[in-house]
Amino acid sequence: MLNMKKLLVILAVIMLLPSAMVNAQDKSKDKAKFKEYEPGYYQNFILKDVHAVKQEQNKVEKHKYFQMDQSGLDLPNKVSDYKDHTYGHFPPTSQGNTGTCWCFSTTSFYESEEHRLFDKDVRLSEMFTVYWEYVEKAKGYLNTRGKSLFDEGSESNAVAKIYKKYGAVPRSVYDGLIGGRKFYDHSGMMKEMKSYLENVKATNAWNEEETVATIKSIMNHYMGEPPTEFDYEGQHYSPKSFLKDYLQLNMDDYVEVLSYVQQPFWQQVAYEVPDNWWHSKAYYNVPLDVYMEIVNNAIENGYTMSIGGDVSEAGFSRVTNTALVPDFDIPSAYIDDNARQFRFSNKTTTDDHGMHMVGYLKDKDGKMWYLIKDSSSGSRNIGEDSPEFGYYFFSEEYVKLKMMGVTVHKDALKKYMKKFE
Repeated sequence: MLNMKKLLVILAVIMLLPSAMVNAQDKSKDKAKFKEYEPGYYQNFILKDVHAVKQEQNKVEKHKYFQMDQSGLDLPNKVSDYKDHTYGHFPPTSQGNTGTCWCFSTTSFYESEEHRLFDKDVRLSEMFTVYWEYVEKAKGYLNTRGKSLFDEGSESNAVAKIYKKYGAVPRSVYDGLIGGRKFYDHSGMMKEMKSYLENVKATNAWNEEETVATIKSIMNHYMGEPPTEFDYEGQHYSPKSFLKDYLQLNMDDYVEVLSYVQQPFWQQVAYEVPDNWWHSKAYYNVPLDVYMEIVNNAIENGYTMSIGGDVSEAGFSRVTNTALVPDFDIPSAYIDDNARQFRFSNKTTTDDHGMHMVGYLKDKDGKMWYLIKDSSSGSRNIGEDSPEFGYYFFSEEYVKLKMMGVTVHKDALKKYMKKFE
């Protein structure tokens, strides 16, 4: 039998339980709602430009999705909120109906690096890089006898890879838009290239010269042929000499930083996602607290960075353009290495999207917020006349939980490089 002392303790605990439960409920303050799907910038502008018929828009299945209710929250979701700590960049550019965010975000990053290092403002061609990345993907497909991924997605370090091999060009020299089109559309081009490569595989016709020539001819039809030489600001360049002599950006100065548990920390590892189709093992993998320290120190000291991760979350609102982690997902105090890895392992964190972090602010509580330049249609639902058109606003918790990696100048890692050696 229980003695009297133990019985009193049990009774005291039972009496405290209702109060504890109420207090726990009080801590969960974030609200949620079901929101019905509504056509946005993608359907109303991009699809119209790429000649999508009206009936096709009506085929979009109406559905409701569960989303954090951010109404009534005091959010730093104005570009002007970040004016004291926003770094040089061009206005957001749309990637249209393509899966090329990896290139738009990282090209924008290199434009900012050109401004930071050399005080030069030059718009760089995303589609020059995309063109040659598709060529490299076609070669990878041939070399692996059809096992390598051939699709639109890639990773941010693909831009440095292409720059090293093929160079870079200004956007004014090659923009990849033909026929007076305003927005990019690679759907037909990708369908044609994939169909051709599938036929190569089916017929066992692994002729690299012939296959690459055919892939180029398809792209030339949809994008135009990229230049081998051009004039810019009164000087004559090839793409390689433009990178070397005009831009003077050293691609070896840029590093990829990753944070996940499934690979050893303090080593360079592979980012195990399909878009890392060439299986690069150049990613510096660090613990999450170090990862956030690198991000925050970099942005506070004038570095921008290309950043990538998951944007398909209940706390990611296309109404406010703000990304939060609601407490009904996970309280911020519990976001750690394991919580981050758990979501990556069960595929609730996916390698969705690449963007460009261009500024920050600290709120009155010392919490970091980040100004994110974006190329997708989701950030454009706010309307072209809005100063926030093409921007997102990320909370520190969101980056900590859902943004898997960044591309940044190696000087931002100087403090940690000895640990990798």
